[in-house]
Amino acid sequence: MQSERSHSAAVSGTGISRVAGQREQFTAEELAIVLSHFEIGTIDSIVEYPRGSRKSPKLLIVAEQGKFLLKRRARGKDDPFKVAFTHSLQLYLANKQFPLPHLIGTKKENNSMLQWRNGVYELFEYIPGSGYPQTMEATFDSGRILALYHKLLEEFKSEWQPPSGSFHASQAVENGLKTIEAGIPNAPETTDKAALAELMIYLQNCYRAAGEKTHSLGIENWPRQIVHADWHPGNMIYRDNHVVAVIDYDSARLLPRIIDIANGALQFSIIGGDDDVSKWPDYLDEARFKRFLRGYDDVMLLSQAEIRTIGHLMVEALIAEAVFPIAATGAFGKVDGLHFLQMVERKIGWMLKNYDRLVELAEG
Repeated sequence: MQSERSHSAAVSGTGISRVAGQREQFTAEELAIVLSHFEIGTIDSIVEYPRGSRKSPKLLIVAEQGKFLLKRRARGKDDPFKVAFTHSLQLYLANKQFPLPHLIGTKKENNSMLQWRNGVYELFEYIPGSGYPQTMEATFDSGRILALYHKLLEEFKSEWQPPSGSFHASQAVENGLKTIEAGIPNAPETTDKAALAELMIYLQNCYRAAGEKTHSLGIENWPRQIVHADWHPGNMIYRDNHVVAVIDYDSARLLPRIIDIANGALQFSIIGGDDDVSKWPDYLDEARFKRFLRGYDDVMLLSQAEIRTIGHLMVEALIAEAVFPIAATGAFGKVDGLHFLQMVERKIGWMLKNYDRLVELAEG
């Protein structure tokens, strides 16, 4: 991704730059003051690190003490109590030697979170690596690391209240489906409203049926623990086909572990393509689906009931992932909302038709 350069204006009294519709940036005053709170030695270079949310500016800093990533949290993601929970989780995992970027404490009080004016800041060690190489070995390791995450956190307790709620049986997803049924935002006048209404009824029925089947298998009575809740290839750093770091703990919450496992199985087996989603295949990559779950089994075994929920939860997860951006903007990234939902319909049709096959693959 190319760095986006632009003129920026500081909001009065905050020291925070705002650029409408573009990536936010640090002001010179803000950067100087924030860095003064950390002991990283002489700074050799500072470059923009334009990854993730545009509302959360990041900088890659090379200093005497090493390489670091400075981040200002996006508005809405900067509640100090929620940040304290995610930091307690990351510090616990770091103490257990789990692979993640370590938080750097402030030099006076060793706080993992710095609050200045209206901003919340974090400084992490920078871990070099690459994106998901799409190999079977990397897929296996991604499942294995998820199981390690769950195993280490089985007994984790925090003084901060963890959130709950997920893509499963979510009223927010139901509301999003109804919003789209009433009309996709910014949709062209040529949009076939009758086809949209029929499609949304189908997706609503699939979402509810999947939730009911998952419920019937007993998920509400299964143990809850802290899960990652956003386990996908983009939240992992790889080297030599192995996960060297897991990032982004903002979605961590208290849920049955199968919520993580099913979402991960979907994310690592779904097959996409370019912006023409009509060319995306209906089927999932069965080999990656199986390897991800075999990686998980390498550390912790799934029960038969958990295995039988995976296909249903994947249906719920795929619908939920599509609903929120389309209900808000009318599109999924650069893709027209209706076209994306039609692709989702095809993939769900394949998953429903091949439910028994997915169970067989999950069983090994």
